[in-house]
Amino acid sequence: MKIFFVIFAILACFSCHSMQSDLETYIVQVESPESQISTQPSRMDLESWYKSFMPKTIETASSDEKPQLIYSYHNVIIGFAARLSAKQVKEMEKKPGFIFAWPQRILSLHTTHSPSFLELQQNVGLWRDDNYGEGVIIGLFDTGITPDHPSFSDEGMPPPPAKWKGKCDSNFTGKCNNKLIGAKTYPLNSESPKDEAGHGTHTSSTAAGNFVKGANVYGNAKGTAVGIAPLAHLAMYKVCDNDCLESAILAGMDEAIDDGVDIMSLSLGGGSRPFYYDVIALGAYSAAKRGILVSCSAGNGGPSQSTISNEAPWILTVGASTIDRELKATVMLGNQKLFEGESVFSPKVPDSSFYPLIDPSLNATHIGSRFREPGTLSDPKFKDKIVVCMAGGYVSTIGKGQVVKDAGGVGMILVSIPEYGFSKFADPHVLPALYITFNDGMEILQYINSTSEPTARISFHGTIIGDKEAPVVAAFSSRGPSYASPGILKPDIIGPGNNILAAWHTSVDYEKHTKSAFNIIQGTSMSCSHLSGVAALLKSSHRNWSPSAIKSAIMTTANTLNLANVPILDERLLPADIFAIGAGHVNPLRANDPGLIYDIPIEDYLPYLCGLNYTNQQVGSIVKHKVDCNKVKHIPEAQLNYPSFSITLGDISQTYTRTVTNVGEAKSSYTVEIDSPPGVTVNVKPSTLKFSKLDQKLKYQVTFTRRDDSTSSGIAQGFLKWSCKKYSVRSPIAVVLQPTIGF
Repeated sequence: MKIFFVIFAILACFSCHSMQSDLETYIVQVESPESQISTQPSRMDLESWYKSFMPKTIETASSDEKPQLIYSYHNVIIGFAARLSAKQVKEMEKKPGFIFAWPQRILSLHTTHSPSFLELQQNVGLWRDDNYGEGVIIGLFDTGITPDHPSFSDEGMPPPPAKWKGKCDSNFTGKCNNKLIGAKTYPLNSESPKDEAGHGTHTSSTAAGNFVKGANVYGNAKGTAVGIAPLAHLAMYKVCDNDCLESAILAGMDEAIDDGVDIMSLSLGGGSRPFYYDVIALGAYSAAKRGILVSCSAGNGGPSQSTISNEAPWILTVGASTIDRELKATVMLGNQKLFEGESVFSPKVPDSSFYPLIDPSLNATHIGSRFREPGTLSDPKFKDKIVVCMAGGYVSTIGKGQVVKDAGGVGMILVSIPEYGFSKFADPHVLPALYITFNDGMEILQYINSTSEPTARISFHGTIIGDKEAPVVAAFSSRGPSYASPGILKPDIIGPGNNILAAWHTSVDYEKHTKSAFNIIQGTSMSCSHLSGVAALLKSSHRNWSPSAIKSAIMTTANTLNLANVPILDERLLPADIFAIGAGHVNPLRANDPGLIYDIPIEDYLPYLCGLNYTNQQVGSIVKHKVDCNKVKHIPEAQLNYPSFSITLGDISQTYTRTVTNVGEAKSSYTVEIDSPPGVTVNVKPSTLKFSKLDQKLKYQVTFTRRDDSTSSGIAQGFLKWSCKKYSVRSPIAVVLQPTIGF
């Protein structure tokens, strides 16, 4: 359901090739050529090394296409991307130094009021004159960008930092400025970084768009549009065209490291994979090693559990929430029953007339047509009627409306799927239409069945601010626990991702054509770009903070209560569990001054990776040097110095160590507060941490013990919190309780 370019199912298919070719693109990982070359391998050394793996002869009878080396990587992995046949890969496997190869996957793409919802106000707090993300470079990996959109004006922008080594493609050079300082394209069939889909323009402006007054869609959500870090610079790495190919994503990340970005923002992903087999995890590790924070969307597979993408602990994994703005629309039935929904559509002349209401699936010739596939509503009986459609299927919400409009319908009621609970989505429909919940939809269908002449009226009420239940976890937001590393709690954080207004590549109002185009869409893509902007603000304030320090500050200061001061709810309007919200909802102002941080030196990931029982070769492919895990002291996942805890607990107690760094007040004393998960005793030693100077590090131990009277199994959650007069530093705790063994 929802807009086709955002809410795709997570794809796990391999790249396709034509019937005329038996070649496809493979990602090939090889060992470092250090054994062949005495010095540190240069780019030229690596290029020569990679070419030595390429087949010398062509053995493909069905194609004139030759094997081709497409991308040579030198930062993200020791390896390359090449067009090869399966037989050629088999031959390559025999060569010394080969690790493994796989056909590249196609990954899927996974804002005016949201800054104020995050308490970002001009010249106040985190948005002071000296910090709008100035001096920070955000690299976006997406569908491209619309350079002449006013969101990317460089008015008031300083020039890029001297460290910037990037550039704009030759056909884009004149369109770049002090805001958009880089733009490159990687899909082989794309000639320009220009955005033809809108997604990249939307995410870029959300992260760091400049101030644009009067932004709106059909007059709705009107206000000043601005990104979270409006003085940050943007660099677009177009890695998606119709598809997001792994080889292109790696190539973009590889070049961005050399270019000098500070933040990488990837609103895309695929299904869970081991980290040595996950291109985003591989690229993000190399980025983290160079001090670059990588922010990624959690995926749009919610509300099902274990649907999380981008799970590596060196990635900031972002789920999605609502904001306190509604774009209200209602439908009144002929029996005077009223139902509330949402819509971006706004009629130029309000229509208070009732129209006949029809459910096409009740007609034998249209069985199964609730999904509104093209061509299913050609019957004249739909003319001048309001049509009930079910969300879902392969046709977008807007596409369904177009089908109804083409059939002569005057309106559409779009009914949600049952799993999405109370969630509602606002889309820029092409006719009077609104989105309602599944339960409300079932009542409307019952009404249609109860009378011979069902009628309805759709009304539009515009923008309404002040939903006290916000933030609510968006129904589509992917949930943990993680498959790849269940000992790391994911997602890390949630942020605004539902009904977000931001820049668009073209006007969605077909009667108006303007460069100042905006659109309202939803997805963890949108929440990721919000957090990329927040990370830029923190990086601008704290130049010496590592990626893990920034991540810790975001997580330990997160909100766990909504605007009504009760625990954050999920799509069912029940308290959200820990695998839906992670540490909670981002609070940028508090994150800028967290008191304590959990830092993770890059070398700490090696014992963690060895502890995942990866082979030496698999670990080496991530860290990019030879590894002997027998000589490395393994640590369990939960021992990593992470700002949260995720453990599986049986009858044996488990103890873990954490190290916190004082970034608050030099002389300070913190006392621990524990909210133990049900059935679990949590013991922290020491119970007080006394600091005498800034940047001082202190350790504490946490022991988890199953209570003797606990016989339950399943998921339990709690937290531990270090508090002093000024600061509160919270770490969420997720415990999977194993079934007890009976005697």
